Order: sequence, then structure tokens, then C-alpha cells
Amino acid sequence: MHLIPIPAFADNYIWLIHDGQDALVVDPGDAQPVLDTLQSLGLQLKNILVTHHHADHVGGVALLRERTQAQVTGPAGEDIPQPATGVGAGDQVQALGLNFSVMDVPGHTAGHIAFYCEAFEGAPLLFCGDTLFSGGCGRLFEGTPAQMLHSLDQFAALPGNTRVCCTHEYTLSNLRFARAVEPGNEALAHYQSQCEALRAQGQPTLPSTISTELAINPFLRSRQASVVQAMQAREAAADEVAVFAALRGWKNVF
Repeated sequence: MHLIPIPAFADNYIWLIHDGQDALVVDPGDAQPVLDTLQSLGLQLKNILVTHHHADHVGGVALLRERTQAQVTGPAGEDIPQPATGVGAGDQVQALGLNFSVMDVPGHTAGHIAFYCEAFEGAPLLFCGDTLFSGGCGRLFEGTPAQMLHSLDQFAALPGNTRVCCTHEYTLSNLRFARAVEPGNEALAHYQSQCEALRAQGQPTLPSTISTELAINPFLRSRQASVVQAMQAREAAADEVAVFAALRGWKNVF
């Protein structure tokens, strides 16, 4: 099995898994890059997985379904292109012989879901949409800080070697913010250097891993003393949700 990030738009990734013959894609906001990849690799698209309803994640679904007759699976609580199979927390999705567990992870949108595969080529795999980015998290367009914190807590509990397949190349800008929050975090400084080198070579910074994000991502570290102290220095925050909300608010204007 092969995992490929297909670049789309200015900074999106459409994730593709294939076995040399059949393929699935996750969050195809644009059909053409997917169609080009399928043609170049000689693949047949069988499944489309959708994490949330935003146009840059579903814009290519209709054309891909029309061209390939692929089966679409996405959040039961959101308006995504139909026909589609709606799923939610605890549901299991079978695709390409892989089993994906569905997680409800609201915050960025109200019905956002993620797909977690416990065993993919030796390590777990997470398609997290716009809930978690490397070094950051999604904006709270439809959810609350408490919801997003709970969603990220679910990710933090996954095995450390879980590969995190985010859908945007936001890593360098996120890490600049993370350094402002935790300037003394040596793991973060090292990771930033690694990611800068990758981007200088035109390579993606993704996938990341849960263990990496626990070490460098302020939104997964919002209960750490260094992060709490940084936020308390900016504004009063009475509890962990208030700290998280203040952190997200700071990122919004950074």
C-alpha cells in the first residue's frame, strides 16, 4: 500500500492510498489533480472519504464520482455532496481492505469527523481534516473551544507513532506561532529547522506523528505549564478551556 499527498490549490493536500490497482482519496477539493494522478499511476478510484463540508475538501467529489463511480463516505451531520454514506463516532469504514474507525471531532465545523486506521504498513494512520495541523489546529468556525479541546484530546490519546495526515501545508506559519508561545522548547526549534529544510527542497512537511505533535504543538500542549504561563501573561484565563480559547484567539491575530 502506498500513501501519497496530492497538492491542490495553494496549500491543500488530497491524500491518496493505493495498492497498485485501486485507490481511495480523502477530502478531494479539486478533482483534476486526483484524475491526473489516477491516470499517471494507472489506478481505479474506489472510495472517497470526506472529513467535513468545506468547499476545498468536497469541491471535486461530484466530478470524481461521475468519472469513477467511487463510493463516498462522510460526516452524517454535515451537508456533503450526495449520494454519500453518512457516518459518525464508532462507525467502521472498509476501503481497499483497510478498516477505518470514525471519530467525531467537532470544532472547526460542527460535524467534523476523522478517519483512523489502526494498522497501515506498520503504523496507525489518521486523516484529521482541518481539526489538527502540524504545529496548529483549525479555526473555530462552527464549534466551541471546549469542543475543539476535547477533539484534540482524542487525537492526543492515539499511539505516538500514528501518522497525522493533515490537509494543509500550514506547518511553517504554525511553528512561528508555536515558537512565540514556547520560545524555550528545544524539540520545537529542532522540528522547525527540519521542516524549513523540507520546504526549501519543495517537499511536504507531512505526515507528522502524534508523538511529534505532543512535543511541539501548543494546541496539544495547552495544559503544559510553559503554555499556561505564556497565556496567563497575556490575559487572565480561569481554567483549561479559557487557556485554550485564549491560545486560539492569539493565533487568529498572530
